[in-house]
Amino acid sequence: MADETNLDAAAPVEATGGEPQREGRGRGRGRGGNDRGERGERGGRGRRDDRRGRGNNEEEGGEELIEKLVHINRVSKTVKGGKRFGFAALVVVGDGKGRVGFGHGKAREVPEAITKATASAKKKMVRVPLKEGRTLHHDGKGRFGAGKVNVRSAPAGTGIIAGGPMRAVFESLGVADVVTKSVGTSNPYNMIRATFDALTDQTSPKSVAQRRGKKVADLLGRGGATAVEAEAEAAAIVE
Repeated sequence: MADETNLDAAAPVEATGGEPQREGRGRGRGRGGNDRGERGERGGRGRRDDRRGRGNNEEEGGEELIEKLVHINRVSKTVKGGKRFGFAALVVVGDGKGRVGFGHGKAREVPEAITKATASAKKKMVRVPLKEGRTLHHDGKGRFGAGKVNVRSAPAGTGIIAGGPMRAVFESLGVADVVTKSVGTSNPYNMIRATFDALTDQTSPKSVAQRRGKKVADLLGRGGATAVEAEAEAAAIVE
């Protein structure tokens, strides 16, 4: 009788104990496998994103570019089901040391449009010679469409006398003293293109002297200055 009771008592224990253990093991393996797989995927993606971010930060950190958001416009595209709205951004990028560029981008969201415009501006950067690293070498005029701009060099302490999009261009370029005037349009796209038309025509005495096969002092001495003054001014020119 004792043996029968023992067998009867042991049987339920094996049945109840065996099945939960199998279920627990199976579930534990499934959960553990999924968790490990998800963690592995997340970890891999995170490392890739970190690598990409580090590379971008290193590239941007080397140049330390100045980014100026000039204008954001909401645009729409008419399709069969109605209208799809998006955003267009105009951005000016410069290094503050004589290089500047502008670009525009369109996207469904504002941050993505700004990112596209910034990337486009970095690809189209141009170098502008600066006098003493603070102003332009000479006056200039630019035109694009109905937009006309006049830019003039100014003495130290004048500041940036410009408004709207033109101010963003000169701040990114690194100009500290300049006087400008815009005539004909207030469209930011045309104003910036006209400003770049005027800046691309800027030349320095050093480039002119190299092109003509002469010394910088010879060009500066033609304005009535003595040879000593011309030599000193030529030595003080920083392009």
